[in-house]
Amino acid sequence: MQDLHNCVQLHYNTAALPYVTILAERSMLMKNTVYLNNDDFKKQNAELGTDLPYSDDISKLNESCEIGGHHFANRLVCQAMEGCDGTFSGEPDVLTKRRYNRLASGGAAAIWFEATAVMQEGRANPRQLYITEKNLDSFKQIVEEIKNTALKTNGIEPQIFVQLTHSGRYSKPNGIPEPLIAYNNPIFEKDSPISSDRIVSDDYLDSVREALVNGARLAERAGFDGCDIKCCHRYLNSELLSAFERKGRYGGSIENRTRLLREAVIGAAKITGSDFLISSRLNIYDGFRYPYGFGVKTDGSLEFDSTEPIWLIKKLYESGVKLLNITMGNPYFNPHVNRPFAVGGYDAPEHPLLGVKRVLDGTAEIKKAIPEMKLICSAVSFLGTAAPNVTAAYIKDGKFDFAGFGRTILAYPDFANDILKKGYMDAKKCCLCCSKCIEIMRKPGGTPGCVVRDREVYLPIYKKLCGGKI
Repeated sequence: MQDLHNCVQLHYNTAALPYVTILAERSMLMKNTVYLNNDDFKKQNAELGTDLPYSDDISKLNESCEIGGHHFANRLVCQAMEGCDGTFSGEPDVLTKRRYNRLASGGAAAIWFEATAVMQEGRANPRQLYITEKNLDSFKQIVEEIKNTALKTNGIEPQIFVQLTHSGRYSKPNGIPEPLIAYNNPIFEKDSPISSDRIVSDDYLDSVREALVNGARLAERAGFDGCDIKCCHRYLNSELLSAFERKGRYGGSIENRTRLLREAVIGAAKITGSDFLISSRLNIYDGFRYPYGFGVKTDGSLEFDSTEPIWLIKKLYESGVKLLNITMGNPYFNPHVNRPFAVGGYDAPEHPLLGVKRVLDGTAEIKKAIPEMKLICSAVSFLGTAAPNVTAAYIKDGKFDFAGFGRTILAYPDFANDILKKGYMDAKKCCLCCSKCIEIMRKPGGTPGCVVRDREVYLPIYKKLCGGKI
């Protein structure tokens, strides 16, 4: 256990992330561990020069918010965490139900349901959730359970979104890679391009759009408050955003590259009622050089450029989207960008706090350009006990609207209640950003869960699948 708390010094590649180049030399000297007391955060925040805002007053997180006739009881959100413990037919299974019942008791205003496939061949694994006409009752049941549990426990009814997805290049419906890609990307493929027959046609993308729209229809019938047309982390919809060199209706121009997302949103809005919320978990920055990255400058650097993300988000707002869940990066290739972590098998090129700052400030830049759009931030787990104070400061200053917690929810499902009722997060419950939840999930037969804080259930699974000690 102590190993998880050890300080790790990381090499910083100045060419990789110019956004924080000026901090490179200093960051090399900084220790890298989740903040389990706020004084440690304040000290390192000052030493690194990240200057993340901090507020002793976190009451802003307890304020309600109204969006499209829906009442959000507070400003805390359980983020979508990739799942792989459903049934082979796509229904929530025992551990899936346990996870959401724990979150239902936790007190967050919104629960972002995990990635749920809308096409069999687009499942990320054989046990990823897959919503269909045949299994719709199972989704109705779990939504009802979440609502009832939350009402009994906390007296509030959380807003529940289902994340509708096609996994694209990460599709493994039969347990082995069966990628379906928008284009060959030399950053990923290098000298081994994927067979051309795995590059999806425009007609196929039309069918994906219709599947996403149908998924929204099913989600409304299942009782979800809204759906998320997933467009992040280089899954199919997200990959299209950077398809600068693709020919046809889904590549080249910004209008074409965003077509699948925009038309799926429009279609979903038409087929559902006016009180059903359409949203998206949206990458505003991929962290790859042009022409293979979205939200990046075209000068060959890796600097964030908000021009195209702002254009897209304005279009989404005009189409009826009032809430977006903002993220960055790719969990398979540059995971430090979207989930800054303390310990793991990946040699991150920067101090995690710099990654947190990039995501939060990038979200704030979008909010400044489109203040009418409600935004959920990401990447706050590394902040540990300081997460409420930092996110409250951003929200108080109008830089985004909700604090989204990802890996934290696996370790600490009642984080929201502790923040709202006690005024702080318990250091003994905080996610340690050790990456064990990712490690256990990606093993064949694995499942997402916290090996450290929820060890009674997940430690035996971890030992069986991954071996070794934690």
